[in-house]
Amino acid sequence: MPLDKLVERSARSAMTLSNLLRGSLIAVVLVTVLLVVFFAYSSSPFDLLPCSATRMEPQENFTCPDVCSGNISTFHLRTEEQNGPVVPKTPAGTKEPDTLLLMWFWPFGVAFEFPSCSELYNIQGCQFTADRNLYGKADGVLIHHRDIGGDLSNMPQTPRPVHQKWIWWNHESPTYSTNLPALNNLFNLTANYRRDADIFLPYGTLEEYNENGTFEIPKKDKLVCWIVSHWNPNHQRRHYYEELKNHINIDIYGRPFEKYVTDSDFPNLISSCKFYLSFENSVHVDYLSGKVYDPLQFGTVPVVLGPPRDNYEEHAPGDSFIHVEDFPTPKDLANRLLLLDKNETMYREYFNWRKAYKVKQHSFTLRTVCYACDHVRRFKGYKVFKNFNKWFWG
Repeated sequence: MPLDKLVERSARSAMTLSNLLRGSLIAVVLVTVLLVVFFAYSSSPFDLLPCSATRMEPQENFTCPDVCSGNISTFHLRTEEQNGPVVPKTPAGTKEPDTLLLMWFWPFGVAFEFPSCSELYNIQGCQFTADRNLYGKADGVLIHHRDIGGDLSNMPQTPRPVHQKWIWWNHESPTYSTNLPALNNLFNLTANYRRDADIFLPYGTLEEYNENGTFEIPKKDKLVCWIVSHWNPNHQRRHYYEELKNHINIDIYGRPFEKYVTDSDFPNLISSCKFYLSFENSVHVDYLSGKVYDPLQFGTVPVVLGPPRDNYEEHAPGDSFIHVEDFPTPKDLANRLLLLDKNETMYREYFNWRKAYKVKQHSFTLRTVCYACDHVRRFKGYKVFKNFNKWFWG
């Protein structure tokens, strides 16, 4: 091939190679710029996918919200074993709407005026209704156990909104609560006197006493008292009483004995007794009713029959009450009470706790609705009670 032809071909090849290199360089620069812009304006490439804030296996009984609706931007899933609530992100500067709690049943069929939770308990952002037409808008539905029909026919029949929590509410012991097997997998939260309930609702509590001064024990003119409304021959407390009364005098009151005590007379009567029989109608963990908190509040030493002493001491100081199980027989208990009656110094030791604490008894209804609403408002996590019957009835 002539030399001039060879030179011309080499020049054309070099020019072609140069053009290819220049094009490749431009492409690399463009891709780099696009990647920088993409990561600068996107916190995560996966946010472009619906419900992808955290990609996990689908959770049972959970429906992923529609991100495109604009109601929720991301939703963080968790397993039941993980701690912390499941909380939708709220845009900065946006005021969280009030929580609406629907009272599905008036407890025992008795209506009451909804409270101002901000004034009573410093709880903000709660609204209440008994209008079932607002079921679809309610964040929580409070359902009183005693009012549930055996076939659940009086329960909500329309589909439950994905965000809505059903709250089981009960102050009675398992013995006096109908066991309904269909309650498994039905409720999201529990409101109960048990300490392991989602919403803990004890009959009373002991709070720190910050005022100066000493507690004055009320004057006493009776040794042992008992006010009882249900005189059931099968109750453990009745059997114990029948034996105890053979060894010590007991002033007993109530309708079964035609000695009815009015609400106005109740505090003075309790205060006038050195000891009060705080015998529960059934024995269950954490079931400490007003029968315990009444004498503690009114200056009397309760003699308790119920769950074990250790359980009582999780609610009240161990030297604030006398437990029947501390004595082998009712006669031994009677001898102890007679000794304390004669020894003022020993008797006063049962009031040492009053230097640090005071008793506060709680409203059956007002505290319940406020605390239930507050729990729904603050904890957004998904939960369903799968073993409900086993938990409460055993």
